[in-house]
Amino acid sequence: MTQLATIETEAPSPVTAGGSVKMQYLRAFLGLFLRDLHVLRREIFPFVIRVCMNPMLFLFVFTFIMPHMSGGASMNPTAAAMGNNFSTILLPGLMAVAIMFSGIAAVALPLAQEFGITREIDDRVMCPLPVPAVAIEKILFSAMQSIIAAIVVFPLAYYIPSTPVVAHVNNWPYLIVILILASVTSGALGLTIGTTVEPKQIGLIFGVVVMPITFLGCVYYPWTALGQIRWLQIGVLVNPIVYMSEGLRSALTPTLPHMNPFLILGMLVFFLLLLTWLGIRGFLRRVIG
Repeated sequence: MTQLATIETEAPSPVTAGGSVKMQYLRAFLGLFLRDLHVLRREIFPFVIRVCMNPMLFLFVFTFIMPHMSGGASMNPTAAAMGNNFSTILLPGLMAVAIMFSGIAAVALPLAQEFGITREIDDRVMCPLPVPAVAIEKILFSAMQSIIAAIVVFPLAYYIPSTPVVAHVNNWPYLIVILILASVTSGALGLTIGTTVEPKQIGLIFGVVVMPITFLGCVYYPWTALGQIRWLQIGVLVNPIVYMSEGLRSALTPTLPHMNPFLILGMLVFFLLLLTWLGIRGFLRRVIG
């Protein structure tokens, strides 16, 4: 009886056991994150090129070359109609594009290799974590890269354009929330693409999906400027990039026309939940399959 009482006393309580499992999961999650961070640090030069090249070319062509060709005019009817220079209109849109491209490149492209013939994904899912948590780690790691990409665009937009960028932040918490939501949503979009498309077809996605949603994502013009094309103004509302661009536009250039901030936040949360659910569902299907 004494020995039995000692065993019962030393047995861990369910609460303690549950806390131990959670700590194990947390350590494994952080281990995966730090591993990806170490790989990114070794490939920092390709990462910087990937982040800087696209916005730098857009800024150089649209805000430096074209104004010099037109004697200082913006050569953009939207900017002229609103009394603003194109550099100011383009800044939030380019930040949204940088966020989106980084999210897709950080998740969809690596998944195409990991789901390939070598099945490198099996090494990840063998760690002591639920399989959905492995997918969530990919989303959060890509979100970190997207935030860095958005921050990098800011100095480029100030030094490259020939006309000064007029940006003013009235609400810093709102800007931070928009940046985080947009970055995590882009990671979820990358996970959805990477788990839906076959590895050999991943290159086709950039021409069929990424480029159309970019040009129709209110990157180069405010959403309200589409009022003259009502069917298109309504149609682009299914594009998550619209809410990234409009959210950054309302946070960085509040004097420009933009969507209602509550609508922007609500739709970003909606797309985040939808794309995360689709991405994790596809991830589980590909891993189990």
